[in-house]
Amino acid sequence: MPFEEDGPIITLLEGNTPLIPSVHISKIVDCEVLFKYEGLNPTGSFKDRGMTVAITKAVRDGVSAVMCASTGNTSASAAAYAARAGLKSFVLIPEGKIALGKLAQAVMHGATVIALEGNFDQALQVAREVTSRFDVALVNSINPYRLEGQKTAAFEIVDCLMDAPDYLFIPVGNAGNITSYWMGFRQYKEAERAKKLPKLCGYQAAGAAPIVLGRVVEKPETFATAIRIGNPARWKEAEAAAQESGGFIDMVTDDEIRKAYELIAEKEGIFCEPASAASVAGLIKAKKQGKVEKGKTVVCVLTGHGLKDPDSATLNADLKIRRLPADFNVVRDYLVEVEKVGEK
Repeated sequence: MPFEEDGPIITLLEGNTPLIPSVHISKIVDCEVLFKYEGLNPTGSFKDRGMTVAITKAVRDGVSAVMCASTGNTSASAAAYAARAGLKSFVLIPEGKIALGKLAQAVMHGATVIALEGNFDQALQVAREVTSRFDVALVNSINPYRLEGQKTAAFEIVDCLMDAPDYLFIPVGNAGNITSYWMGFRQYKEAERAKKLPKLCGYQAAGAAPIVLGRVVEKPETFATAIRIGNPARWKEAEAAAQESGGFIDMVTDDEIRKAYELIAEKEGIFCEPASAASVAGLIKAKKQGKVEKGKTVVCVLTGHGLKDPDSATLNADLKIRRLPADFNVVRDYLVEVEKVGEK
């Protein structure tokens, strides 16, 4: 990390998240698939990796407050780490465009939450203007210290596999994460901790795919709220990371994301937020297109926990609930006749 060794460090013991082998999706794509499950960070998303460094920098600089624009995860992380540091936090959110599970965290951690009539990109512009004029630190991913923390996920992947994977599939929203992974893999390669570099394959939602379309999306739309961004702050860096690695940035539809979201939960036992599933939806799409060779090692980054966005999980839950009377015979008949459960 780019700090002197002496000095305060603001941490919630983030990182060291598991790299979980797939038991089902590996068979679908005929590769060795592993999930980097970032939902097990302290506030439930990968944002904590960068926030520990950004807030530590803010404390060492002597500021008394931090600010971020957010679609959810950044607000939760910024609020938590600011609370840990004793700093005031301001969160700008696009009104009506944030998952309640994430907003609840920011509120509980004591952040001042301001809902703006506009999208994320407009909120970020306001945050930039405020922090340029006041003694408030901006802790969005345009803050270079965020990337310094987020690159550590790449270190952990190499440490676990004893080398870089052949491919890394990752969701792309504001594009800081794909940028930081490339930074981490390159640093490990330069330090001879890894023998090779992976191909980075980033995926945007079709309704919010400015990098793929080559133009700003004025009104981005996708149910995967964490990547509902029409003008990524790290656009050029993300393109460079994909190109330099021999990978690419593509998009998947909301339907493809939702199917992957449900597949990961039902077949892998891992509950991730919708945006996370863009990485797996992208892998399945890329395999069908012949972009991924058989037998390769593939890491899919699952950026956040499913409880971040409970509304998406419960949207059709009522249709899946079986309602029966509290009668053993009725329940037994249902299990035997419908579910085909064998009796002892």
